[in-house]
Amino acid sequence: MKHLFFGGIHPAYRKELSASTTPSDPVIPKQVIIPLSQHIGAPCEPLVKVGDKVLRGQKIGDGEGLCVPVHASVSGTVVAIEPRPHPGGRMVNAIVIDNDYQDTTIDYKVSDVPTNEMISDEILHTIREAGIVGMGGAAFPGNIKALSSMGHIDTLIANACECEPYITADDTLLRTNPDHVLEGMMILHHVLKPERVVLAIEDNKKEAIEKVKTLAKNFPAIELLVLPTRYPQGSEKQLIQSVTGREVPPGKLPVSVGCAVFNVSTFAAIYRAVRLGMPVIQRIVTVSGEAINTPQNFIVRIGTPFRDLIETADGLSERTERVISGGPMMGIAQDDLSVPVVKATNSILCLLKDRNGAAENPVCLRCGKCISVCPMHLQPLYMYRYVNAQRLDQLERLNIMDCMECGSCAFTCPGKLPLVERFRNGKQQLREAKNK
Repeated sequence: MKHLFFGGIHPAYRKELSASTTPSDPVIPKQVIIPLSQHIGAPCEPLVKVGDKVLRGQKIGDGEGLCVPVHASVSGTVVAIEPRPHPGGRMVNAIVIDNDYQDTTIDYKVSDVPTNEMISDEILHTIREAGIVGMGGAAFPGNIKALSSMGHIDTLIANACECEPYITADDTLLRTNPDHVLEGMMILHHVLKPERVVLAIEDNKKEAIEKVKTLAKNFPAIELLVLPTRYPQGSEKQLIQSVTGREVPPGKLPVSVGCAVFNVSTFAAIYRAVRLGMPVIQRIVTVSGEAINTPQNFIVRIGTPFRDLIETADGLSERTERVISGGPMMGIAQDDLSVPVVKATNSILCLLKDRNGAAENPVCLRCGKCISVCPMHLQPLYMYRYVNAQRLDQLERLNIMDCMECGSCAFTCPGKLPLVERFRNGKQQLREAKNK
């Protein structure tokens, strides 16, 4: 049964720019930059030193606690371990590897054990050792998320909505390797044992839907749920409401309403880790936007600089204004194209200057449109005022920490207010005040 979440918007999706392309391997980079922090939690410590020879798939960084390892995506020589720019907008310690173009690979441990005979603890260990994180953008360690869901959920959801404009990486995955996603879902189904397993996808992905339907007879435990297209349906709280009708309470996690949500790319990574022994060393990335000359999808080695992908897509227009890691709604603008693709990078978006739509003198018209589209039932109009006035008590009363920064309010604002930017600042002020 389908349900509707409150608010949301219908931006121009522009997925046709790259949706018809099949993923192609880009030019293999001369050098990869592997950040030691590609997940929520503690950064990895390097397991190699400058001058070491490494193999493709070799674990080169790891740590304890809330941490998963990182692996070499090429074979070659470690030439530096130093801070490098990260697409998240900060400097992060990274391992730099010169590619020897041999692609000498570690021995992968292939498994053909039937899923129902697998040991759950061993699966979770494999997920952790493969460095799997939420590959839809959240980057939360996959083994920890699965472990915290065991015995507490009745619904497992595969998120294939990919509701941000331009991005077609998950759509491409389902068009080319839907079996990897479905097999990964069955592996996690065996671990978590939910009553219901759902692959949720928006109705603007016709070919992917047909591919999944064709395979569905081999996976009777999996329900395909086609949802009407609406942003931000891919956000896990909104998706849970669309699939189950349940609302996650403020400040709570999906497990509190008996649900767990994983991106379809994460399920495919689980399949590759458990069945093929392959760690996360590559992923599908969409390179799109009106400013890129040949929009398309690539299978990309983790650590590939953005510049290499852009050049492989025939470069940028002279009128390019910005390059974004992610989508236009929640992505992060980049000022350095040497930043590398990380595990959560699903898109590199290149926009023209006349597509920005920013106002020189933004002004609030008090129209209330931002309130009508906020999927979290917040009041952006008043949050904006109180951030500017530094009224932290009022920001807390208005539950600003529940803002997921989806950008629906900014999209619909006729005054072009920098709402998301202000809310990020307000949340940071509130965190700092609480820490004091």
